Amino acid sequence: MPPLFNKQIPEIILGSASPRRKELLKKMGFSFTSHPVNIDESYPINIPAMEVAEYISKMKMLALFKVVNSDNKILLTADTTVCFENKIIGKPKNRDEAFSTLKTLSGKMHTVVSSCMIKFGEFEDVFSEKTIVYFNEISEKEITHYIDNHQPYDKAGSYGIQDWIGLVGIHKIDGSYNNVVGLPTDILYHKLINI
Repeated sequence: MPPLFNKQIPEIILGSASPRRKELLKKMGFSFTSHPVNIDESYPINIPAMEVAEYISKMKMLALFKVVNSDNKILLTADTTVCFENKIIGKPKNRDEAFSTLKTLSGKMHTVVSSCMIKFGEFEDVFSEKTIVYFNEISEKEITHYIDNHQPYDKAGSYGIQDWIGLVGIHKIDGSYNNVVGLPTDILYHKLINI
């Protein structure tokens, strides 16, 4: 099989433990090493909701850069936020919070922002993509079924578009599907191959 890229892509270190981001990056054709970083994902209250994902991506990059040898390597961090009525809906702390979040999103639209930061030597780039998601009305029984069977506690907004609820509860999206999963893949691909 011929090589996918016209040049040798430097080694990539992904600062994430997300199985969804790892799967997307692999499907894009990139080889990489995963090096999860644990940071405090709180943010200043004066940052607009649509810019929070970029802020957290930068904080993850600072943490990643401190703990890995970045010589001749591309460092990549990412964050995904769910924005509803100009407020961030984070990962649920418990079952009740997940239920409340999904009940709030039911029958309404919200925006998912996925941001990435790339660092390669002196080169740095931060970028984002937005996708608008339209939920159907979801019954309390459906919400309960989803939470009990899919445990969405590691997901912003208390859901994964690739899960059961995405199949039955999302009417349409305006923008990139993969962006909702966790990476703005089309933008990221072209950034990486042109470093």
